[in-house]
Amino acid sequence: MRKKGSSLGCLSLILLLLIACAAGIYAWKRYGPTKEPADLDELYQVRAEDEVTVFLNYEMQEARGIYEEGQTYLPIDWVNKNLNERFYWDNNEALLVYALPDEILTAPEGTKGPGGRRLFIRRGEDVLLSLGLVLNYTDIRVNAYDSGKQKRVFIQDTWDEVPVAVISKNSRVRVKGGVKSPVITNAVKGEDVIVLETMERWFKVLTRDGHIGYMPGSRLTDLKAEKPVSSFKAPVYQNISLDEKITLVWHQVTLEAANAVLEELLAQTKGINVIAPTWFTLSDNEGNYESLADKSYVEKAHEKGIQVWAVVDNFSRECSKNVRSEVLLSKTSVRKRLIENLMKEADTYGFDGINLDFESLKEEAGVHYIEFIRELSVSCRRKGLVLSVDNYVPAGYNYFYNRREQGIVADYVIIMGYDEHYAGGEAGSVASIGYVEDGIRNTLELVPREKVINAVPFYTRLWTQSGEKLSSKAMGISAAKKWIEEQGAQLQWNEELGQYYTQAETEDGESMLWMEDSRSLKLKMDVIKKEDLAGVACWKLGLEPQEIWDVIGWE
Repeated sequence: MRKKGSSLGCLSLILLLLIACAAGIYAWKRYGPTKEPADLDELYQVRAEDEVTVFLNYEMQEARGIYEEGQTYLPIDWVNKNLNERFYWDNNEALLVYALPDEILTAPEGTKGPGGRRLFIRRGEDVLLSLGLVLNYTDIRVNAYDSGKQKRVFIQDTWDEVPVAVISKNSRVRVKGGVKSPVITNAVKGEDVIVLETMERWFKVLTRDGHIGYMPGSRLTDLKAEKPVSSFKAPVYQNISLDEKITLVWHQVTLEAANAVLEELLAQTKGINVIAPTWFTLSDNEGNYESLADKSYVEKAHEKGIQVWAVVDNFSRECSKNVRSEVLLSKTSVRKRLIENLMKEADTYGFDGINLDFESLKEEAGVHYIEFIRELSVSCRRKGLVLSVDNYVPAGYNYFYNRREQGIVADYVIIMGYDEHYAGGEAGSVASIGYVEDGIRNTLELVPREKVINAVPFYTRLWTQSGEKLSSKAMGISAAKKWIEEQGAQLQWNEELGQYYTQAETEDGESMLWMEDSRSLKLKMDVIKKEDLAGVACWKLGLEPQEIWDVIGWE
């Protein structure tokens, strides 16, 4: 006969077991690891079947590639911004252009690579480059996972050491660090992973099958750094440079007759080894120009041991008033014709180099202007012509002049170290010493010093305040000295600006002048020498008194 207490004890035990089991199930559900698979479409933000998710240095990009013809294509805008800016798309002529140091490659729509697949495709207004084409001309590493539904490509353009570890035990890789986070993929014992981030318990990794997620750090071993090795052969730009420091002076030629006074002007100078006459001015948007070139001018300069770098500009004469550089330079055929014609001019007149002076460019012209410089540099390199490019002092509004790229493809990058204060702006110095120092320092962050020439002004501005109206006019140093004498004005040295200053009451109002002279220009030359720049340039010949040449130069 069973005792009543014994039955109650069994029931209590069973009840306790049930409670414990329920508690265990609850605890497992709440704290145990989940096997729930991650939504990979959501994770990789897949919006279409042919879309490719792009990672740059393991960071997912907003831009998306397209998978077609068995390969991935990347948006050219994204490639230009992040990987290689030298792929140039001519939207006018539907032409892909790539300028190498010694040749210019072009590909019309439909051009196929060695594998029989198109080098680029178009989707509406968008142009996409084949991944293989980008890889061929760019120093990057690529891993593509494009056989499955969630197509993705990993691109790295850095060559720092990469932490790598070996999986010591099969493990799940999750969306986030934590056992309740959905599972992206399974990591297999013995495989290696790239470690992207280490935390106390969880490591962010890139798996061999191309997924980024989190796994327990305790299941990784043999953590070490591996140094990736690049097999890419970067193009070599053979630049042309003088074997001495440069002292350049611009000669403003607005009439053919101005060529005849070369010897007279040079007689007042010393130490000049380059002269840059303003000979060629663009006259329309088809690449035509007006020329004031003179062969005897070049011969006379050469007799004195002076090189001639012919100036090509977009602004200096009446003929250029309708030139829109963003239109002119955006057509490959126009750039080509302009460059070919300039090479013929070099053959005809025998000048030694080209000095580009394109000013007041709109931001939209920037990409076309740089492509023009690249393409012009190819022809100059072949013909042995020095290519120099004039630039404003670096500032936010003119960043698109792309001095870094100029410093690679051109021979010299010239800083126009003046117009700190200009007509229509506030009164002040044309080129204070601080302005010059900043211009040089900021340029040297982008351009090798052996290519940098700093230009100094042989002029100042006379500012006149009449009531609320402020006006100014440019004056050469010689003219400014004469004005000071006529006014009986007293000069006062301003240490901060590195210039003399004076003011005087005139019949036009209160006039102010920040003077350029031997003392202020010597300070600028001291900075140029201290920074060991390639040279000095001067605007412009004929504005200076003869004694200025005692401080300009390298003696």
